[in-house]
Amino acid sequence: MKTYNRQTVFEGLVIDIEEMQVEVGSRGRHTFQIIRHPGGAAVLPVHGDGSVSLIRQLRPAAAAMLLEIPAGRLGPEEDPRECAVRELLEETGIRAERLTPLGMIHSSPGVFDEVIHLFAAEGITPGQAQPEDDEEIEVLRLPLAEALRMALDGRISDAKTLAALLRWDLLSRCENSSHD
Repeated sequence: MKTYNRQTVFEGLVIDIEEMQVEVGSRGRHTFQIIRHPGGAAVLPVHGDGSVSLIRQLRPAAAAMLLEIPAGRLGPEEDPRECAVRELLEETGIRAERLTPLGMIHSSPGVFDEVIHLFAAEGITPGQAQPEDDEEIEVLRLPLAEALRMALDGRISDAKTLAALLRWDLLSRCENSSHD
């Protein structure tokens, strides 16, 4: 990809916006604006009985309380696994014996460069949440099947949560079928 005339047109608290000209094959140069974000990590807590914990919190951009998995922004040079552990503890109070990688997603690649690293937390121990000052979080524990129904009917609309639930369900099914 050939780019020209790159410039930052906005620097914010969480994101920056960069504008550039991009050579699009034989179609010439076109202007693109890209939202630059440091990326994040998100984690699906899976209890020993197979149930999962989700959090409900206010998302002003969506003007709604959304049901999602614990997640947070990566700090400079922070390992995604460390970020997942930090956010899990902070938002739910849960500690995990192990994290299983569930891959990564591009949250909205048409405009965002954000990459979110997904994990499942297993061998979990509940504890006291330590939310940040701007977070009011409710932790909900529910059967995985119910969370999947909520994903199917739209009660869960958060992309990272949908991806983590789907990938965990598929991983569990694949592991179970290999034991048959």
